Amino acid sequence: MEHPFGIDFGGTGIKGAPVDLEVGDFAADRVRIDTPKPATPQAVARVFGEIVGSFPVSTKPVGVTVPGIVRRGVVLSAANIDKSWIGEDADAIFTEALGREVHVVNDADAAGLAEAEYGAAKGRGGLVMVITLGTGIGSAMIWDGQLVPNSEMGHLELDGAVAEVTTATSAREREGLSWEAWSERLTAYFRHLERLFSPDLFVVGGGVSKSWDKFGHLIKVETEMVPATLQNRAGIVGAALVAHRKAGSPD
Repeated sequence: MEHPFGIDFGGTGIKGAPVDLEVGDFAADRVRIDTPKPATPQAVARVFGEIVGSFPVSTKPVGVTVPGIVRRGVVLSAANIDKSWIGEDADAIFTEALGREVHVVNDADAAGLAEAEYGAAKGRGGLVMVITLGTGIGSAMIWDGQLVPNSEMGHLELDGAVAEVTTATSAREREGLSWEAWSERLTAYFRHLERLFSPDLFVVGGGVSKSWDKFGHLIKVETEMVPATLQNRAGIVGAALVAHRKAGSPD
């Protein structure tokens, strides 16, 4: 049985696998290749070809996460990837390179969609905000199962600074913050989101969510808050889901 394919494109590694959308998990073991340097669209396209070529030939669409703002397949910002991406129609470039319909999506948006469809936010209505804590802060806003793309909530200003600079996991590690001290910053950040958006649910992702029992109870907010459940599978699963939904769409 053929499945849509998901590729998670990051600053250090590119990972891909076919995805069984019935269950929201890989249909075969993923393949990982180091991100080329420089990570130009053309160099990355070659790696995508290697990864897709590691699996049986398929006509199903391919979804790709990109660490940047994406609008109708065009990449508008570039974090941890080559600046030559900016302004490029990545959908068109990769569709031609792979000979299959390809759709790109912001990496945090892909992870958020996966959590809404299969993970911690499955079956939840209203406004769900999926916040990923890592080198920066990624975000996805899901309204009744529909993505509001490119929310970029890590870039909000908080106490005179960009929120992700002072509040991401990297800030905790860089400054040697205790879980308690870091959670005070997280509380301020999530309360700011509450004031702006009044969400129904926060889902907290990123690698640090594995340590949820060390800090989750220390974040003092009114909104229900739960850890993400798909972990490092979310990007690939979400990308494949986006490709499946957009397949055949004029956008």
